[in-house]
Amino acid sequence: MARPVIIVEYDSRWPILYEEEKRRVLEAIGHKVVAIEHIGTTAVPSLGGKPIIDIMAGVSEFTDAEECIPLLQDIDYKELTPQPEEPDWYYCLSKVHESETAKLENYHLHLVKFKSGHWEKHLLFRDFIRTHSEAAQQYYELKKKLAIKYGSNRVGYTDAKTSFIESIITQARQRMAQSSTKTQKLESDS
Repeated sequence: MARPVIIVEYDSRWPILYEEEKRRVLEAIGHKVVAIEHIGTTAVPSLGGKPIIDIMAGVSEFTDAEECIPLLQDIDYKELTPQPEEPDWYYCLSKVHESETAKLENYHLHLVKFKSGHWEKHLLFRDFIRTHSEAAQQYYELKKKLAIKYGSNRVGYTDAKTSFIESIITQARQRMAQSSTKTQKLESDS
């Protein structure tokens, strides 16, 4: 039976756990990684969510992601979602790890094409939520309601968040476009 979706309050250890795991990941596959980012709820200070540290590692090509799999298995990652349908998202791997700072930590490592649409959407969403506390609070409340509604149905839970996430990404893109237009206007006026 699938585990239920659990939403918890923000844990100040999440950024520390990310940094520790980032180091382990880079030791294993750093030669293939172009960039690495902390994404998802645990990357947003003060925002509660699923206690899973989401890490996004950008690689140049699919073959790089393929070569990373056995190296990541050596540090206890297991395939969670092999080759999702998006052409620039290659794998999502999962790890449960015991450490001195916490009894158990869960990690999801997303191997994606660097600077792809998938890469940029995750950063747009994370950065918007980090700087817009009202949107972050709405997202937290939505996640709590959906966790109750969907229980162990993780696919239903994830699918039900999609429209909110897409609306945030749209807002972030609009703000970037407005900012770019303002910058261009200021430069042309000078």
